Amino acid sequence: MIYGYARVSTAQQDHSTQIADLIKAGAKKIYKDKYTGTTSNRPEFDKLLTQLKKGDTLIVTKLDRLARNTQDALNIIKDLNDESIILRILNLGTIDNSPTGRLIYTVFAAFAEFERDLIVARTQEGKAWAKANNPNYHEGMPRKYSQEQIDFAWKLHVKNHMSYSDISKKIGISKATLYRRFREIRDNRK
Repeated sequence: MIYGYARVSTAQQDHSTQIADLIKAGAKKIYKDKYTGTTSNRPEFDKLLTQLKKGDTLIVTKLDRLARNTQDALNIIKDLNDESIILRILNLGTIDNSPTGRLIYTVFAAFAEFERDLIVARTQEGKAWAKANNPNYHEGMPRKYSQEQIDFAWKLHVKNHMSYSDISKKIGISKATLYRRFREIRDNRK
């Protein structure tokens, strides 16, 4: 069976051009969604995936109609290839277990790896810059409590001799956070 899949991003858009292209390319049954490409919520696409069987063909007009990003495309293509389902992307070609199909998949995989490497490199550069230029830089999750709140808790502990439990009850900061942040204060004073 030859299936088609059309997706538009907004309710104002319509599928008519994609559907015409899919029919012209030989699609016998067409599934369509109206969801942005950044969401994983594509109920018709999910339904389509359950219908596909070995030897079937799935046609889409463009790669961005099929997947949210490069990694998503690779995962979908791999799953389709594993099930011996042929994928035709009208503006790219056929992706199957043929030499050409494997070449297209390999090129996608290379770009996905390149994209991941660029993201990691940019993230590391940003962290290095922040560490060098931002005295309040803290790696990891943003801190829930300000330095003023921690200083107040520290004052309660040191000057008023309050226990971690009492401070936690009084101002709502967990004991684990108090231990960690007080350790930082002690380390900074050495």
